[in-house]
Amino acid sequence: MRVPRVPALPLLCLALIYSSALFAGFFAPYDPTMQDREAASRPPTRLHWVGPDGRPDWRPSVYDLAERAGEIGEHKENVPRSYPIQFLSRGTQYKMLGVLTSDRHLFGVAAPAHVYLMGTDTYGRDVFSRLLYGGQISLSAGLLATVLSLTLGTALGTLAGFYGGWADALIMRGVELFLVLPWLYLLLALRAFLPLHTGPGQTFLLLIGVIGLVGWARPARLIRGVVLSAKERSHVLAARCFGASDLYLLRRHVLPETRSVVLTQAGILIPQYVLAEVTLSFLGLGVAEPVPSWGSMLGSLQQYHVLVGEWWMFFPGLVLILVFLSYGMLSNVLQVGTSKEGVGWNAKSTFKSAP
Repeated sequence: MRVPRVPALPLLCLALIYSSALFAGFFAPYDPTMQDREAASRPPTRLHWVGPDGRPDWRPSVYDLAERAGEIGEHKENVPRSYPIQFLSRGTQYKMLGVLTSDRHLFGVAAPAHVYLMGTDTYGRDVFSRLLYGGQISLSAGLLATVLSLTLGTALGTLAGFYGGWADALIMRGVELFLVLPWLYLLLALRAFLPLHTGPGQTFLLLIGVIGLVGWARPARLIRGVVLSAKERSHVLAARCFGASDLYLLRRHVLPETRSVVLTQAGILIPQYVLAEVTLSFLGLGVAEPVPSWGSMLGSLQQYHVLVGEWWMFFPGLVLILVFLSYGMLSNVLQVGTSKEGVGWNAKSTFKSAP
């Protein structure tokens, strides 16, 4: 089954976002949990391409900030001395892909200056570094929960469509039950019953399990319909007459027909599950601080002074919008390709069956 072509822009955007989160330790200049109380709630650092002598420089530089006398929270730049941005600089140690230990960062700056590309939060933590590390939690939660949901939905949908009978009736009643339940309130209810005082790793696995197990119903129903159609096709019936086993029919003829449906559902479910993790973390039911998550970062906007005075705290929301738009474009292309493919096959099969 041919996968329809997708535009390069959403793929490039998603590749950039996922690679930045995957190699967050290299791209982030600071540790996401490091606090600098003297730099609390600072706006994004200004990059200067012109030195104090008025000459342009190919390498941007920053100035150290000092608090204005008598003005709390207001800072000014110490213009006489600039600190150029250092590329491939050494900093705090991190683990690349959870295995390799390194202290090389894409960029940095010598002390006492700091480079906060997206400002700092109320605890003086670098928002840019936390945004990259938070993407590891939110994006991986969406991917892993989608894998769990699609695996369960494919298995149950195939079982219901291929064998029918009491298995089909039982699974479809479960599908109808899960489809009528409001998934957001179900997530909140299930998460409320789980222990709150758990480690970040256990909480992350609980989130994946809860989100993935809630959303299996819709993929199961769609895959059941594809399997019901595929098992009645002439080549499948002919293979069965020649003694082909059920496992052979499923592996060679039936399951390949579900590939486009699975891809389309993946493009739809991943942003939904990312949003589910963000919602739970926003409400304080996700991974606890100081581990960053896009939802917990946006949760700081519940404070009025942050909402009205620290505009740079909206950056996680902008990244979420890019993720949703990219997946929306991909799912639309996959849906159109799937519908065209289905129409083409029906016409072809009708033509073959005509006398």
